[in-house]
Amino acid sequence: MAFVTNTELLAKAEKEGYAAGAFNTNNLEITLSIVEAAVAERSPVIIAVSPGAMEYAGVAYLAAIAKVASESVDIPVSLHLDHGTSMEHVEACIEHGFSSVMIDGSKLPYEENVSLTRQVVELGRKKGVSVEGELGRLVGVEDSVSVSEREASMTDPTQAAEFVERTGVDALAVAIGNVHGWYKGRPDLDFDRLREIKSKVGTFLVLHGASGIPDDMIREACSIGVDKINIDTEVRDAFRQAVARFVSENPDVIDPRKILMPARDAMREVVARKMRLFGSAGKT
Repeated sequence: MAFVTNTELLAKAEKEGYAAGAFNTNNLEITLSIVEAAVAERSPVIIAVSPGAMEYAGVAYLAAIAKVASESVDIPVSLHLDHGTSMEHVEACIEHGFSSVMIDGSKLPYEENVSLTRQVVELGRKKGVSVEGELGRLVGVEDSVSVSEREASMTDPTQAAEFVERTGVDALAVAIGNVHGWYKGRPDLDFDRLREIKSKVGTFLVLHGASGIPDDMIREACSIGVDKINIDTEVRDAFRQAVARFVSENPDVIDPRKILMPARDAMREVVARKMRLFGSAGKT
C-alpha cells in the first residue's frame, strides 16, 4: 500500500475517537518493528523521521526502507517529517515521497512562525502533502523551568485559533506541559488548557513528548480530542536495554543480526502496546 497522508489517518481517528501513533525511526530495525507491530495490531501508523535521523541515515535510505515496508503490508502507513525546522528539510522530504511534513517554528517569534508555516502549507497543498505546525515550546527533560517560564512555554488557546486560521495547517502540535525525553516525576499536564484549545481550534491536535506519560493521562488526552501522539524515547530505550542485555549475556556473539533481533522484538512490543493504549488497534 502506498503512503497515505496524516490528514487521511487523523480524519478517521477523530471520527472514531482514537489517536494515531507516530513512532520515530532511525534505521531498518526500528522501521520493521513499527510496521510489524502495526500489522499485528491491525492499526494505522505514522512513521516519523526527524532531521537528526535524516542526517544520521540519509533521507533517501529512510524513505526507501519505509516505502518497501508500506508496499508490503495492507494497513495505512504515513511517512512523516517530524520537527522539520527549515524549508530545506521540508523540500527534501517531499522530494523523497513523504506524505506528511511538520514544520516546527515554535522557537521563532510568533510572526516568523506564522510566515514559515504558511509557506510550508502552500507547498504542501501543491504537492498533496499534509502539514503539521507547532505553537508553544516543549522544554527538554534537562531544562530547569520555573512556573512562570513553564506557563510562557505553553500554547495559548486564543493564539492557537489565530495561528491555525492564518496558516491553514492540517494539524497543530500543542504544549500543555509535555516535554521531550523522560519526565522527572509524574508529568503535570494542563488538561483544562487542552480542552480550551480543542474548543477554539478547528484542526487536528497533536501531543508530542508522550514517552513516559502515564496511561491514564494518555486516555484523558485522547478523550479530550488529541488525534496524533508521538513516541520516540520509549522505543529508543527498549532498543538500548535489549541490546545491552543480549551483549552482557552473550559476550562472544558478534553477529549483528543476533544482537539486534531482541531489540526488534522489544521495540515491536512497545509500539504494539501504545497502539492498544491510543485506541488505534483494530481500526484498519
